[in-house]
Amino acid sequence: MKSDKIRNLTDAELNHQEGELADQLFKLKFKLNMGQTESLKKLRGLRKDIARVKTIIGERTRAATEKR
Repeated sequence: MKSDKIRNLTDAELNHQEGELADQLFKLKFKLNMGQTESLKKLRGLRKDIARVKTIIGERTRAATEKR
């Protein structure tokens, strides 16, 4: 997921997206530990997507506190 696409989401959508990505990551880690998949590339991509979402949430939070 590109950061431009993430920036266009609302705060509620960002929080929802973060939850979905975390759930996908959990399921993928579970499958990896069970030996059902060897998708390390997808695992890395999910972690990076979660980091992007969290970064943008943090940027918006800091911008909101600076305006006060």
